[in-house]
Amino acid sequence: MTRELLLAAFIMGVGLCVAGVGTHLYQWVTRQQAVLRMDGGSYLGMLGNLAVSFVCGPYILLQFGWSHEEDGTISMSSVLLSALISFGWAFITGLLFLSAYIALRS
Repeated sequence: MTRELLLAAFIMGVGLCVAGVGTHLYQWVTRQQAVLRMDGGSYLGMLGNLAVSFVCGPYILLQFGWSHEEDGTISMSSVLLSALISFGWAFITGLLFLSAYIALRS
């Protein structure tokens, strides 16, 4: 049981690392804030924004959960909900990248 939990934590860690690197690389290259969006100037632009949102989504959502309210406080329900969703999303992203790595390595 411990091995399975450690494997799931490792997969989530890989997903969060890929999302963080992807987010910072996107912001460095495009010089704009990375946000979750599905619009674009063309069909290829829309697909690019969708791919960036899928890969960078867990990191963006974690940052969104820590945003301040109007009175300067942080909402605990917002933090917990964004953490729950982003860690689940990071598991899927990590599973995708680890499976691609293993498939290309074999």
